[in-house]
Amino acid sequence: MRRIVHFIIALALWLLLTWSIDVQNVVAGVIVAALSAALFGHLFPRDSRLMFSLKRVLWFIYYIPVFLIYCFRANLDVAYRVLHMNVPIRPGIVKVKTTLKSDMGLTFLANSITLTPGTLTVDIIGDDMYIHWINVVTDDPEKQTRIIVKRFEDILKRIFE
Repeated sequence: MRRIVHFIIALALWLLLTWSIDVQNVVAGVIVAALSAALFGHLFPRDSRLMFSLKRVLWFIYYIPVFLIYCFRANLDVAYRVLHMNVPIRPGIVKVKTTLKSDMGLTFLANSITLTPGTLTVDIIGDDMYIHWINVVTDDPEKQTRIIVKRFEDILKRIFE
């Protein structure tokens, strides 16, 4: 069932991007969607109805501007640190905890942290995440978790779990 849903979404996306119902485009779209479903269909959630839940979609729509705001703020912070030599940079790898359990939720969290300038997800082991941080402001793991992870984790938990 997951592969069928993946095939339908991939084909619909292909047709939207090519913006043509020409026979060649449709055949190419079917081939690409079938390959994509065969290779990556197992990555979709087991119950595809959960993915299309209105509540989850609305939380995802809410997540996008939240992520963009944090990303913009982090861009300004990193640019300020680069342009002003007297601003301290204290890089380090910190260990933070996450309460997310689903693979998709963990992936989104890790990518959200990595896409935010100044942080990079190094590894995930169980519920521990190792993050390279451009300016370690505290040595307390709970504060580190609150600063780096909690801003995204609470929303992602509503989307993926």
